Amino acid sequence: MKGTDLDNIMNKKIAPPVALGSYRPSDVTFLLKDLSDVHLERGTTEREAAIQSGVHYSEMLPVEYQPTAQYIALFHETLQQSAEKVALAVAAVSEMIVAQRGTGGTVLVSLARAGTPIGVLIKRYISARYGVELPHYSISIIRGKGIDENAILYMLQQHGMEAKLQFIDGWTGKGAIRQVLIEACRSIYNKYGIVLSDDLAVLADPGHCSGTFGTREDYLIPSACLNSTVSGLMSRTVLRDDLIGPDEFHGAKFYREWLETDLSNVFIDAITPYYPSVSEEAGAIAAGMLAAPPEITWQGLRDIQKIQEKFGIADINLVKPGVGETTRVLLRRVPWKILVDTMDNPNLRHILLLAEDRGVPVEIFPELTYSCCGIIKPLKGECE
Repeated sequence: MKGTDLDNIMNKKIAPPVALGSYRPSDVTFLLKDLSDVHLERGTTEREAAIQSGVHYSEMLPVEYQPTAQYIALFHETLQQSAEKVALAVAAVSEMIVAQRGTGGTVLVSLARAGTPIGVLIKRYISARYGVELPHYSISIIRGKGIDENAILYMLQQHGMEAKLQFIDGWTGKGAIRQVLIEACRSIYNKYGIVLSDDLAVLADPGHCSGTFGTREDYLIPSACLNSTVSGLMSRTVLRDDLIGPDEFHGAKFYREWLETDLSNVFIDAITPYYPSVSEEAGAIAAGMLAAPPEITWQGLRDIQKIQEKFGIADINLVKPGVGETTRVLLRRVPWKILVDTMDNPNLRHILLLAEDRGVPVEIFPELTYSCCGIIKPLKGECE
């Protein structure tokens, strides 16, 4: 990189971050503009029609689903049952990150918002296991619009051009965000000469499109059950020219009014006590994966194409595979039907509960790589 290019990057004025979210300030810094006072929510049906008519999903927000008491009880039950399993996946991913990148100069970069609680867990594990407090940020990445470049430049300004950014998300579906990340890293190199790793660390990789993961089993990560109340009370990220200036981060809302029902730290605090007991097994898992790196086949994407053919779905973006994505379909889209591998899959209890609550039909589709798949009701035009 030429000296003038480096100077331009390091001297670019970027609006500094403000305090956001319900996590401890030491857990994460949100590189997001506060849009809490802007009315951005649209009802589910109205939003779906807008998206499928060509309005980009990042220009508005869904109305946050307010779960029933029965659903909240299921969240707590699932969290209790899966906490150790999640802790092992977190630990394995953390061990891989440390082995591949070391702790000096490594910066954890969660993709808001599903990646944020996972990034907090990884930061806590590395702190407990290695005694190192890695910087951890949460930034926006948007399909069709890319990653928040101002957030990338801000982190490099803070930690130097040699900083090793490790991107983090919760899980993979068909791999759309991984593809956006790959393209974003390529774009940043072409624009600034900055080399970033497009490795995406996730807890679960049922889409077979990541090289750093805890498992490829499509199981229920409890943070997928809920929206903002398990993600630091933050909304999805927003990018609109009339709201975000050229020197500002992408935006989001901080739902302070829900502090009394927030479960973000309940989720974290249920998992971290298992770290000491899983670290040895996690180290062995990580060592095995590093010795024989798992193949990235994008198998999940091929399975989705089969579903498209079977059901005559023209737009692949209407098909949302995996437990996490299916949950999102039921919480904030207009579902057409839910496909499951079997009705007695224990990972699907909350899916079946939500489907019953919303009157969405559930069909068995035994050829799935995933535990389940949500299909959005086709209206017209493009979709999220």
